[in-house]
Amino acid sequence: MTTNVAEESENNKEYSEDNLNMAIEGDGSQEQPSHEIDPALARIAELESELNKQIEQANKYRDELLRKAADFENFRKQKERETMMASARALENIIRELLPIVDDVKRLLQYAPVSSEISNESRPFIEGVDLVKKNLEKWLAEKGVNPIESKGMKLDVNFHEAISQVDHPEIEPDIIIDEYQTGYLLGEKVIRHAKVIVAR
Repeated sequence: MTTNVAEESENNKEYSEDNLNMAIEGDGSQEQPSHEIDPALARIAELESELNKQIEQANKYRDELLRKAADFENFRKQKERETMMASARALENIIRELLPIVDDVKRLLQYAPVSSEISNESRPFIEGVDLVKKNLEKWLAEKGVNPIESKGMKLDVNFHEAISQVDHPEIEPDIIIDEYQTGYLLGEKVIRHAKVIVAR
């Protein structure tokens, strides 16, 4: 009987060790949890990351393009303004140089004899000078140049330059009684003040 108890004790010991090993290692009937990442999911994550980088780069290029386009538009407008200003200055300079010729032509006609006193020989010359005067005035008008009104107007230092004052009891002070040299406007800009004589 002692032998049976010893054998049973040995069997129980082996059974316990087997159970312990099975508990640690598993019996192989259950699948082990996998720690490996699915290759398809990894590829999707990689592509999404690359897509985000490309979107960010595209936005950066777009912003740069918009800035360059705005800079170019500003540059173009600035050059247009500079060209227009240069053209306006050139026209103004030409007109300033032409005005003394207009003055001379007007002065010549002012002192020409009246129509009844003009001889047949001198008539074509006077009529030719008058035609030159009309053509000059027409050209000036086409360029936006207009004479400044003076005679009978009140002196305005923005448009007139008083070169003399004359006592005139019948006229109010600072009224222009005569014009020595015609003034001109180019658009709204005074390119030459009218030289006038005013009542004191």
